[in-house]
Amino acid sequence: MKDSTSRFSDRVENYIKYRPDYPAQVLEFLKSDCGLTSDSLIADIGSGTGISTRLFLENQNTVYGVEPNAEMRQAAEKFFKDNPHFHSVNATAEQTHLPGDLFDFVSAGQAFHWFDHEQAKFEFQRILKPQGWVVLLWNERKLDTTPFLVAYEKMLLDFATDYQEVNHTQITHADFTQFFAPHPLHTHTLPNSQTFDFEALKGRLLSSSYCPNEGQPGYDSMISRLQEIFAEYQTEGSVLFEYNTTLFYGHLR
Repeated sequence: MKDSTSRFSDRVENYIKYRPDYPAQVLEFLKSDCGLTSDSLIADIGSGTGISTRLFLENQNTVYGVEPNAEMRQAAEKFFKDNPHFHSVNATAEQTHLPGDLFDFVSAGQAFHWFDHEQAKFEFQRILKPQGWVVLLWNERKLDTTPFLVAYEKMLLDFATDYQEVNHTQITHADFTQFFAPHPLHTHTLPNSQTFDFEALKGRLLSSSYCPNEGQPGYDSMISRLQEIFAEYQTEGSVLFEYNTTLFYGHLR
Protein backbone atom coordinates (compact mmCIF):
# COMPACT_ATOMS: atom_id res chain seq x y z
CA MET A 1 0.00 0.00 0.00
CA LYS A 2 1.26 3.49 -0.83
CA ASP A 3 2.25 5.89 1.92
CA SER A 4 -0.72 8.13 2.70
CA THR A 5 1.25 11.32 2.07
CA SER A 6 2.32 10.31 -1.45
CA ARG A 7 -0.49 8.18 -2.84
CA PHE A 8 -2.23 11.10 -4.61
CA SER A 9 0.93 12.51 -6.24
CA ASP A 10 0.00 11.14 -9.69
CA ARG A 11 -3.70 12.07 -9.34
CA VAL A 12 -3.56 15.82 -8.88
CA GLU A 13 -4.91 16.95 -12.26
CA ASN A 14 -7.93 14.64 -12.11
CA TYR A 15 -8.43 15.44 -8.43
CA ILE A 16 -8.68 19.15 -9.19
CA LYS A 17 -11.06 18.69 -12.11
CA TYR A 18 -13.37 15.95 -10.95
CA ARG A 19 -13.60 15.63 -7.17
CA PRO A 20 -16.86 17.07 -5.78
CA ASP A 21 -17.02 20.41 -4.04
CA TYR A 22 -18.86 20.83 -0.75
CA PRO A 23 -22.29 22.48 -1.02
CA ALA A 24 -22.58 26.13 -0.03
CA GLN A 25 -25.15 25.08 2.58
CA VAL A 26 -22.22 23.84 4.69
CA LEU A 27 -21.28 27.46 5.38
CA GLU A 28 -24.82 28.44 6.25
CA PHE A 29 -25.08 25.55 8.66
CA LEU A 30 -21.76 26.36 10.37
CA LYS A 31 -22.84 29.98 10.72
CA SER A 32 -26.12 29.06 12.39
CA ASP A 33 -24.94 26.12 14.48
CA CYS A 34 -21.28 26.86 15.29
CA GLY A 35 -21.05 30.65 15.09
CA LEU A 36 -18.83 30.77 12.00
CA THR A 37 -18.16 34.35 10.84
CA SER A 38 -15.82 35.85 8.27
CA ASP A 39 -13.45 36.64 11.14
CA SER A 40 -13.13 32.98 12.20
CA LEU A 41 -9.59 31.64 11.76
CA ILE A 42 -9.48 28.26 10.02
CA ALA A 43 -6.87 25.48 10.05
CA ASP A 44 -7.74 23.17 7.15
CA ILE A 45 -5.89 19.92 7.77
CA GLY A 46 -5.05 17.60 4.89
CA SER A 47 -6.15 20.45 2.65
CA GLY A 48 -4.98 18.79 -0.56
CA THR A 49 -5.71 20.81 -3.69
CA GLY A 50 -7.94 23.17 -1.72
CA ILE A 51 -11.49 21.88 -2.16
CA SER A 52 -12.51 22.47 1.46
CA THR A 53 -10.18 25.49 1.72
CA ARG A 54 -12.07 27.19 -1.10
CA LEU A 55 -15.33 26.90 0.81
CA PHE A 56 -13.94 28.99 3.68
CA LEU A 57 -12.05 31.44 1.48
CA GLU A 58 -15.34 32.22 -0.26
CA ASN A 59 -16.59 33.22 3.20
CA GLN A 60 -13.63 35.64 3.50
CA ASN A 61 -11.99 33.53 6.21
CA THR A 62 -8.24 33.38 6.70
CA VAL A 63 -7.26 29.76 6.11
CA TYR A 64 -4.06 27.89 6.90
CA GLY A 65 -3.97 24.88 4.59
CA VAL A 66 -1.87 22.09 6.09
CA GLU A 67 -0.87 19.49 3.49
CA PRO A 68 2.10 17.08 3.44
CA ASN A 69 1.80 16.00 -0.21
CA ALA A 70 3.97 18.31 -2.31
CA GLU A 71 2.07 17.97 -5.58
CA MET A 72 -1.33 18.61 -4.02
CA ARG A 73 -0.02 21.46 -1.85
CA GLN A 74 1.58 23.14 -4.87
CA ALA A 75 -1.67 22.87 -6.81
CA ALA A 76 -3.48 24.75 -4.03
CA GLU A 77 -0.70 27.34 -3.83
CA LYS A 78 -1.02 27.96 -7.57
CA PHE A 79 -4.81 28.19 -7.45
CA PHE A 80 -4.90 30.56 -4.45
CA LYS A 81 -1.73 32.54 -5.25
CA ASP A 82 -3.62 35.83 -5.48
CA ASN A 83 -5.67 35.31 -2.32
CA PRO A 84 -4.02 36.99 0.70
CA HIS A 85 -6.26 35.01 3.08
CA PHE A 86 -4.62 31.69 2.15
CA HIS A 87 -1.49 30.40 3.86
CA SER A 88 0.09 27.12 2.78
CA VAL A 89 1.81 24.92 5.38
CA ASN A 90 3.96 21.89 4.61
CA ALA A 91 3.04 19.75 7.61
CA THR A 92 0.86 16.90 8.86
CA ALA A 93 -2.25 16.55 11.00
CA GLU A 94 -0.14 15.12 13.78
CA GLN A 95 2.39 17.98 13.74
CA THR A 96 0.96 21.07 12.07
CA HIS A 97 3.67 23.57 13.18
CA LEU A 98 0.83 26.05 13.80
CA PRO A 99 0.64 28.32 16.87
CA GLY A 100 -1.31 27.09 19.89
CA ASP A 101 -4.66 28.37 21.20
CA LEU A 102 -5.27 30.38 18.04
CA PHE A 103 -7.83 28.76 15.74
CA ASP A 104 -11.61 29.03 15.84
CA PHE A 105 -12.11 26.01 13.56
CA VAL A 106 -10.08 22.99 12.56
CA SER A 107 -11.53 21.44 9.42
CA ALA A 108 -10.63 18.33 7.47
CA GLY A 109 -12.29 17.50 4.18
CA GLN A 110 -12.16 13.83 3.13
CA ALA A 111 -8.87 13.37 5.01
CA PHE A 112 -9.58 12.17 8.56
CA HIS A 113 -9.11 8.49 7.63
CA TRP A 114 -5.44 9.18 6.84
CA PHE A 115 -4.69 10.68 10.28
CA ASP A 116 -3.26 9.02 13.37
CA HIS A 117 -6.39 9.81 15.37
CA GLU A 118 -4.81 9.97 18.81
CA GLN A 119 -1.90 12.18 17.77
CA ALA A 120 -4.11 14.40 15.62
CA LYS A 121 -6.52 14.89 18.52
CA PHE A 122 -3.71 16.14 20.77
CA GLU A 123 -2.52 18.48 18.03
CA PHE A 124 -6.00 19.86 17.33
CA GLN A 125 -6.51 20.46 21.05
CA ARG A 126 -3.24 22.39 21.10
CA ILE A 127 -4.00 24.73 18.20
CA LEU A 128 -7.69 25.36 18.92
CA LYS A 129 -9.10 28.08 21.11
CA PRO A 130 -10.85 26.66 24.21
CA GLN A 131 -14.29 26.83 22.55
CA GLY A 132 -13.04 26.07 19.04
CA TRP A 133 -14.75 23.59 16.75
CA VAL A 134 -13.49 20.59 14.80
CA VAL A 135 -15.44 19.96 11.58
CA LEU A 136 -14.77 16.78 9.60
CA LEU A 137 -16.37 16.95 6.15
CA TRP A 138 -17.21 13.99 3.97
CA ASN A 139 -18.70 13.56 0.53
CA GLU A 140 -20.00 10.01 0.84
CA ARG A 141 -20.76 8.49 -2.54
CA LYS A 142 -24.05 6.64 -2.51
CA LEU A 143 -23.49 2.99 -3.37
CA ASP A 144 -26.85 1.48 -4.21
CA THR A 145 -29.51 4.11 -4.87
CA THR A 146 -29.39 3.64 -8.66
CA PRO A 147 -28.39 0.75 -10.96
CA PHE A 148 -25.48 2.87 -12.23
CA LEU A 149 -24.07 3.40 -8.75
CA VAL A 150 -24.43 -0.32 -7.97
CA ALA A 151 -22.51 -1.20 -11.15
CA TYR A 152 -19.82 1.41 -10.41
CA GLU A 153 -19.26 0.06 -6.90
CA LYS A 154 -18.95 -3.50 -8.23
CA MET A 155 -16.36 -2.30 -10.75
CA LEU A 156 -14.29 -0.81 -7.93
CA LEU A 157 -14.45 -4.05 -5.97
CA ASP A 158 -13.31 -5.94 -9.08
CA PHE A 159 -10.51 -3.66 -10.27
CA ALA A 160 -9.37 -1.18 -7.60
CA THR A 161 -6.06 -2.33 -6.16
CA ASP A 162 -6.55 -1.57 -2.44
CA TYR A 163 -10.05 -0.10 -2.36
CA GLN A 164 -11.29 -2.16 0.56
CA GLU A 165 -8.18 -1.37 2.61
CA VAL A 166 -8.25 2.42 2.20
CA ASN A 167 -11.94 3.13 1.54
CA HIS A 168 -12.94 5.90 3.97
CA THR A 169 -16.16 4.06 4.77
CA GLN A 170 -13.99 1.80 6.93
CA ILE A 171 -14.18 4.69 9.42
CA THR A 172 -17.16 4.03 11.67
CA HIS A 173 -19.44 6.25 13.72
CA ALA A 174 -17.71 4.80 16.78
CA ASP A 175 -14.36 6.11 15.51
CA PHE A 176 -15.76 9.63 15.32
CA THR A 177 -17.41 9.30 18.72
CA GLN A 178 -14.14 8.18 20.27
CA PHE A 179 -12.23 11.01 18.62
CA PHE A 180 -14.47 13.70 20.13
CA ALA A 181 -14.92 11.99 23.53
CA PRO A 182 -15.64 13.01 26.21
CA HIS A 183 -17.37 15.79 24.27
CA PRO A 184 -20.49 14.90 22.25
CA LEU A 185 -20.29 14.17 18.53
CA HIS A 186 -22.73 16.09 16.31
CA THR A 187 -23.62 15.21 12.72
CA HIS A 188 -25.45 16.93 9.91
CA THR A 189 -26.06 15.67 6.36
CA LEU A 190 -26.71 17.58 3.15
CA PRO A 191 -27.40 16.36 -0.42
CA ASN A 192 -24.74 16.73 -3.11
CA SER A 193 -24.23 15.45 -6.66
CA GLN A 194 -22.13 15.61 -9.84
CA THR A 195 -23.15 15.02 -13.45
CA PHE A 196 -20.52 13.45 -15.75
CA ASP A 197 -20.07 12.72 -19.42
CA PHE A 198 -17.77 9.76 -20.08
CA GLU A 199 -14.46 11.66 -20.02
CA ALA A 200 -15.40 13.33 -16.75
CA LEU A 201 -16.52 9.99 -15.27
CA LYS A 202 -13.17 8.52 -16.27
CA GLY A 203 -11.39 11.45 -14.64
CA ARG A 204 -13.44 11.02 -11.47
CA LEU A 205 -12.48 7.34 -11.35
CA LEU A 206 -8.78 8.08 -11.88
CA SER A 207 -8.79 10.72 -9.14
CA SER A 208 -9.09 7.83 -6.66
CA SER A 209 -5.76 6.60 -5.35
CA TYR A 210 -6.92 3.00 -5.13
CA CYS A 211 -7.47 2.64 -8.91
CA PRO A 212 -4.77 1.56 -11.36
CA ASN A 213 -3.51 4.52 -13.35
CA GLU A 214 -2.68 4.56 -17.07
CA GLY A 215 0.12 2.11 -17.81
CA GLN A 216 -0.48 0.05 -14.66
CA PRO A 217 -1.79 -3.54 -14.57
CA GLY A 218 -5.57 -3.71 -14.76
CA TYR A 219 -6.02 -0.19 -16.16
CA ASP A 220 -7.24 -1.17 -19.64
CA SER A 221 -9.70 -3.76 -18.31
CA MET A 222 -11.06 -1.27 -15.78
CA ILE A 223 -11.61 1.44 -18.40
CA SER A 224 -13.28 -1.07 -20.69
CA ARG A 225 -15.69 -1.98 -17.89
CA LEU A 226 -16.31 1.71 -17.20
CA GLN A 227 -17.22 2.24 -20.87
CA GLU A 228 -19.71 -0.64 -20.67
CA ILE A 229 -21.29 0.75 -17.51
CA PHE A 230 -21.57 4.25 -18.96
CA ALA A 231 -23.10 2.98 -22.22
CA GLU A 232 -25.72 1.00 -20.32
CA TYR A 233 -26.77 3.63 -17.80
CA GLN A 234 -26.19 7.04 -19.41
CA THR A 235 -29.09 9.34 -20.13
CA GLU A 236 -28.56 11.92 -22.87
CA GLY A 237 -24.82 11.40 -22.59
CA SER A 238 -24.38 11.69 -18.84
CA VAL A 239 -24.62 9.85 -15.53
CA LEU A 240 -25.31 11.14 -12.03
CA PHE A 241 -23.04 10.67 -9.02
CA GLU A 242 -25.05 11.15 -5.82
CA TYR A 243 -23.47 11.94 -2.46
CA ASN A 244 -24.38 12.64 1.11
CA THR A 245 -22.22 15.47 2.41
CA THR A 246 -21.87 14.73 6.11
CA LEU A 247 -20.38 16.95 8.80
CA PHE A 248 -18.99 15.33 11.93
CA TYR A 249 -18.36 18.17 14.33
CA GLY A 250 -17.86 19.11 17.96
CA HIS A 251 -15.44 20.42 20.58
CA LEU A 252 -12.21 18.87 21.81
CA ARG A 253 -11.49 21.26 24.69
